[in-house]
Amino acid sequence: MLSELFPNVKMEDIWTAIGETFYMTLISLAGTIVLGILLGLLLFLTAKGGLWQNKILNFLAAGLVNIFRAIPFIILILLLFPFTDFLIGTIRGPKAALPALIIGSAPFYARLVEIGLKEVDKGVVEAAKAMGAKTHTIIFKVLIPESMPALVSGITVTAIALIGYTAVAGVIGAGGLGDFAYFYGFQRHDFDVVFVCTVLIVIIVFIFQFIGDYIANKLDKR
Repeated sequence: MLSELFPNVKMEDIWTAIGETFYMTLISLAGTIVLGILLGLLLFLTAKGGLWQNKILNFLAAGLVNIFRAIPFIILILLLFPFTDFLIGTIRGPKAALPALIIGSAPFYARLVEIGLKEVDKGVVEAAKAMGAKTHTIIFKVLIPESMPALVSGITVTAIALIGYTAVAGVIGAGGLGDFAYFYGFQRHDFDVVFVCTVLIVIIVFIFQFIGDYIANKLDKR
């Protein structure tokens, strides 16, 4: 029945594409979380009234984040070709997409981290400072735990954006469902392949959304 509805879809190739999409999404999400939290903390701590208040450093960090957020992802991939080739040794395949995916999504997540940190009750931070807590203690014992539901929600939003980025990266040969939909579906006018890839991407998005919402709700003690 399915072979009649989707005659050009080969399941072994689809499974390979799904695996590549998950690989790119999960690896780049891990890198994005680390880099995004570091950038978000820097933006928050160096802002006016922050623990590391520094106008120049905050301006530079905000400028860096805003620049990379403003560059369309497909253009960012092209700009990073020399860097990707130097780092990975190729500009094609799932591994080659990782630098652009991380650099493209980390600034986005950094802003969500900053917003989440701003939601932490200032009274809790002030109480920790009054008790003599050091900066690293305030960061890891107060700021991050208190903002964890918002951070997880931000991860969910970022993961979904990354899935979209992997599809865009597929257009230039990064692999995954986007690559399969474009090269084996669109270019060959096999639109049943495009349809199946689209449905699978939507399902993956729903999976990430469900998991993210579940974890965020469990962490939210309000």
